[in-house]
Amino acid sequence: MKEAKMVSYSSSSSSSEIKIISECFIKPKALPEKSNEPYHLSPLDHLMLSFQYIQKGLLFLKPSTPSDDATKPKDFMETLLKRLKDSLATTLVHFYPLAGRLSTLNTDNPRSYSVFVDCNKGPGAGFIHAKSELTVADIVGSNYVPLVVQSFFDHHKAVDVDGQTLSVFSVKVTELVDGVFIGLSMNHSVGDGSTFWNFFNSLSEIFNSQQEDETKDLFCLKNPPIFREVSGPMCRLPYSPLDASITLSETPVLKERMFHFSSETLRSLKSKANKDCGETTMISSLQSLTAFIWRSITRARSLSNDQETTCRFAVGTRTRTDPPLPTNHFGVYTSLASTTAKTGDLLENGLGWAASKLHQAVTEQNGEKIASELDHWLKSPFVLQPDQLSEPNLVHMGSSPRFDKYGSEFGMGKAVAVRSGYNSKHDGKVSAYPGREGGGSIDLEVCLLPEFMEALESDQEFMSLVSSSQN
Repeated sequence: MKEAKMVSYSSSSSSSEIKIISECFIKPKALPEKSNEPYHLSPLDHLMLSFQYIQKGLLFLKPSTPSDDATKPKDFMETLLKRLKDSLATTLVHFYPLAGRLSTLNTDNPRSYSVFVDCNKGPGAGFIHAKSELTVADIVGSNYVPLVVQSFFDHHKAVDVDGQTLSVFSVKVTELVDGVFIGLSMNHSVGDGSTFWNFFNSLSEIFNSQQEDETKDLFCLKNPPIFREVSGPMCRLPYSPLDASITLSETPVLKERMFHFSSETLRSLKSKANKDCGETTMISSLQSLTAFIWRSITRARSLSNDQETTCRFAVGTRTRTDPPLPTNHFGVYTSLASTTAKTGDLLENGLGWAASKLHQAVTEQNGEKIASELDHWLKSPFVLQPDQLSEPNLVHMGSSPRFDKYGSEFGMGKAVAVRSGYNSKHDGKVSAYPGREGGGSIDLEVCLLPEFMEALESDQEFMSLVSSSQN
């Protein structure tokens, strides 16, 4: 355990000092026999090694306690931390690669390299307990997401290749005056958003099973991860990926804000987009909303009509492979789809025109195309530098409202809000979360340069569709 330390962040909140109370590592309660074998990364996993860790977390209100009982808050946190550690140890039995470290397999004649997770290497998954004098209102009551939220996560600015020395997975529990934030950080080369939220939901399932019956068999998850059945390296590269130099540009100062869109608003957007496309039904609610935010951010940037703008978004590929894979298949199964347009065309042709371009980009992400792109990379492999993915005037839609983000509970009721860390943010980065009230509502986490955020907030067409209810 490391000694307590203080971390300070500039923020408009009343106090932004985060005190690290304790740090430790959690090993699985028991390891399955297959954990003795290397968990080999797929070709796509190797491509993700230059990405940053996924950082997402949930904010909860502490249960109310009688004002005359000063011991309750301390007892509550001690019990919560103990049960979280116990639940994590059990959950890692199912998700055993997350307790390991990245390693390199070298072969000769010819010389080649591949990366795998050594499931028995290292002390386990990280677990940090921190404390702050901030309140829940400091986090959700501000127009903008406070910078201090970045300190609610471990592995700040970490890149996936760092998983050879850093834990592949880490939990940070930050105690607020009246709340608790549970932030998870996961190496993106080992799993994608589906794997991440399946872990979060499984951790909650085991936590609550303990509460209901401490003698219950906790090893039967409703949605257990399914692992690839491979006996050796899935690709062999002419260079050592974990020794590659990854260059990350410093992220400029951004404004980050949550915008809420009600289910009624989304139905209206979807109806308008499909009507614009000739009374079709092919455009989804998320495609309609993505088209809307793409057009809105492009207007806020005041680009000239002949300047190009790109909208890019992650597409889940489990159901697009042949044969299709179940949603609980462990690993990285995503591809990047994008479409580009002249600013004048994007803004003059309306919502349906933009949504149809996005729809077309999604439909093109079939199993054959995905396999072809990976095969092309394997024939001429290279280290993907993050800056290679940056484009001028980019809007990138990440995460997904389809993930059950509010389904994870830890004895404090439903989470108040979802928040993310520093990693992988840039001007034009947008993340989609389900709205807290459900029913198909969506929250968008939007990151923009300050002048573009100000312009977006002054855009009546955009703000007229934003609900006053936001988390």
